[in-house]
Formats: sequence, structure tokens, C-alpha cells
Amino acid sequence: MELRQLKTFHTVASTLNFSRAAEALNYVPSNVTMQIKALEEELGVRLFDRLGKQLVLTTAGEHFLTHVQSILDKLEEARGAVQDKGNLSGTLTISANEVLCAYRLPLVFKLFRSRNPGVRLIFRSVPNLQLKQTLFEGTADVVFMLDEPILSTGLEVEQLLEETFRFFVSPDHHLAKLTVLKEEDFHGEVFLVNEKGCTYRTMYDQSFEKKGIDTITYLEFQNAEAIKQCAITGIGIAFLPEITVEAEVERGDLVTLPWQNPDLHVYTQMLWHKDKWISPIILSFIEAARDVLAIEDKNKTV
Repeated sequence: MELRQLKTFHTVASTLNFSRAAEALNYVPSNVTMQIKALEEELGVRLFDRLGKQLVLTTAGEHFLTHVQSILDKLEEARGAVQDKGNLSGTLTISANEVLCAYRLPLVFKLFRSRNPGVRLIFRSVPNLQLKQTLFEGTADVVFMLDEPILSTGLEVEQLLEETFRFFVSPDHHLAKLTVLKEEDFHGEVFLVNEKGCTYRTMYDQSFEKKGIDTITYLEFQNAEAIKQCAITGIGIAFLPEITVEAEVERGDLVTLPWQNPDLHVYTQMLWHKDKWISPIILSFIEAARDVLAIEDKNKTV
């Protein structure tokens, strides 16, 4: 069993795609396939199953991944103990949902890359409900979540900044002309929202139930961009974080409704596993995130 096979297995397990793993490792896809096949033959078990076009870890693969992650962490720890701290090298895997990936993390990635050009940065967009699991499985080093304050016995959690959620409509929407909104103004309206399951959608539903607003229609979407575009065309009222619509509001494509929900407290939060060794690479990334998002938070409150 060779170290390169373990690294290849870890990358395939992280991407669940042979072609993307090959690209990340700078291999040809056939090389990745051969390494995984040789590893499976040596272990005497299947590590991956192919369900149609989807690649998934077997139970044996999940168990093996835990041990491989531990081995690679120890290797990274040993490398960090002897390498030049000013020239870090290695691989870092970050996960977040699509909103944070598009609107919060690009500047973090840019700062981190400027400080550590020798580090290979892998990003995976993961639905909010699955993000914590990537830390327990060892498929991500650090994750970012949009959620109410998270309490966990197994994870370190750092609140970075509070996100403001508002309602947005096209300038032609009849509610856009009102300077004050009451609960009854929402009856019979169409709301453009995320699918059920994410925390802020659940909090939004509970808030409207408390206020007795129930004669409304929901159109559910998987991403913020679809919600924005439908709101711009006048289909309904978009429920989104302010960061996702700053450009559209500035251009006049969307208008912010005069309605606030004091019960909704959602934060951008950074998480990592409590038992994971914080390598110089991970620490550098955590510091970059703090530097960038602290600036964002300061600008927001000025």
C-alpha cells in the first residue's frame, strides 16, 4: 500500500468523481482508476459503488476513509513541524453552501492564496444539512454555514457575522409602493423561498405561523440566483440574505420591502472538528477568514 494510493483514494472520496480527482491530482483518469483498483485488490473489499452515473463510498470505504484521514493528518502534522512556516504547501479542503461560496468566501480564498500560493485549495459546495457530516467524515477541513447559533460537542464553532434577511420585490410589484407593511398585506401573496430543510427557511416558516400569515403560496428553489431572477420578473416576493441582492438593489432591479423579522438570527459561522490537528495551513486559512469577514462585519455596522 503506497502513500500516493491513499492520497488518491482520499481525493476520490472527497470529490466522488474520478475525472475531478484526476484533475485535482494532475493525473490522467486511467491512473486514478488503476490506483483505486489496486487498493481494493490489496484490501480485498470494494471501496466505491457506482450507482448509475453516481459514485458512492461503500461501508468499507467509509471506514477506510476515517483511517486514511488520520494518516494524512499525521503526515501533514509531521510536514508542518519541519517545513518553512513562511512557505506552506499541501492541500486544504473547504466546504460551504452556494450562498456563502458565491458571496462571502471569494475574498477569503483570494487572501489565503496570496499568503500561501503553494497550497492546493479544494472547494466543495455542499447543502447546509450535510456540512457538519463532512467534518465528521474527514472530507473537509473547515466548513462555513448559514445557521442560527450552532452548539456542538464535537465541533469548534466560530460566529463570524450576523446576516440580515429581508423581503425583495421588483419595482413594479404592488407592495413596492408601500412605506409600511402589515401582516394582512401578505395574504394571498407568492413567496419565493429556499426548499424546506435549511434552518433559515424553518425559522421563516415559524415566524409567519406565529403571526397567522397562512393564506400564501410558496415557490421553492434550490439556489439564490433562481429566487432573484424570478423576483425581478415580478413573480413574487423573494426571501434572501441582503448580501445576495446588493447589486440588484443598487441597479434598481429589486426593491427592499419595509419589513423586518426580529426573531430571525442567522450567522455566517466557521466550523472544524475538535479532534482534528490544526495544521499551519488550516490555521492560516482560519486567520484569513477572520481577517476578511471581520472587515465585512465592521463595514456593515458603520
